[in-house]
Amino acid sequence: MNFAGIELDLKQPQVMGVVNVTPDSFSDGGSLYTNNSVSVAAAVDRAAVMVAEGASIIDVGGESTRPGADAVSVEQELSRVIPVIEAIRQRFAVAVSIDTSTPQVITAAAQAGVGLINDVRALQRDGALQAAAETGLPICLMHIKGEPKTMQQAPCYADLVAEIRAYFEQRIKACAAVKISREKLLLDPGFGFGKTLQHNLQLLKHMQQLTTFDLPLLVGMSRKSMIGNTLNKPVDERLYGGLAVAVLAFERGANIVRTHDVGATVDALQMAQAVLHS
Repeated sequence: MNFAGIELDLKQPQVMGVVNVTPDSFSDGGSLYTNNSVSVAAAVDRAAVMVAEGASIIDVGGESTRPGADAVSVEQELSRVIPVIEAIRQRFAVAVSIDTSTPQVITAAAQAGVGLINDVRALQRDGALQAAAETGLPICLMHIKGEPKTMQQAPCYADLVAEIRAYFEQRIKACAAVKISREKLLLDPGFGFGKTLQHNLQLLKHMQQLTTFDLPLLVGMSRKSMIGNTLNKPVDERLYGGLAVAVLAFERGANIVRTHDVGATVDALQMAQAVLHS
């Protein structure tokens, strides 16, 4: 798949490194802030480490989507992400994705050089579908039940995987209606987004059922509460659990693994691939 001039072979496991330029993300919120504003230099340094460790995509986000998160203004989001995207693209030959649901940010990020639109709301905000279509870029559609602020308030499913499949079918049709080619789409099951611990575990166990869409799968479980609640570990002690679920996801069809811990995840996936392809 081509990400704004960066070709990636999705038959090989690809690792997406996370660069959150927000003050309130669940894992690393505020770590790239100086004097209440984004430190572009610190963000680029974070990206440099991830690229050196083997990340093929850097995911830049300026609006926290942790449970209970408040929305930010368009101006705030733009001021956070655009300088970072431009700096990373100038320095590294790496694909950059924008973690956003906002039409204006989608457009500006495409102009700044991103190669992937990574939207937790699957282009459901007003104007997002058309904005994404006009970029011509690949798009990752993620499953979410509700909105980030309220999504963890007793989420309920009659049939978890079937409902996620139906959601993707609807969003793929919505993309087709604005002439977004199916070949441009990736799917993210949305671990932790409107799902209990048991939902997350069941989703990972049965994730292979989503491969029948014949679209690349992107997963993100790094440092999430499904690991913390299973192992009783705080955010900064979830690496080993994260590596376990990354490998399990790869075995079940994941093409891209989104993570805060790039080097260790690259090693784990390379080892898993060597065994599976031996």
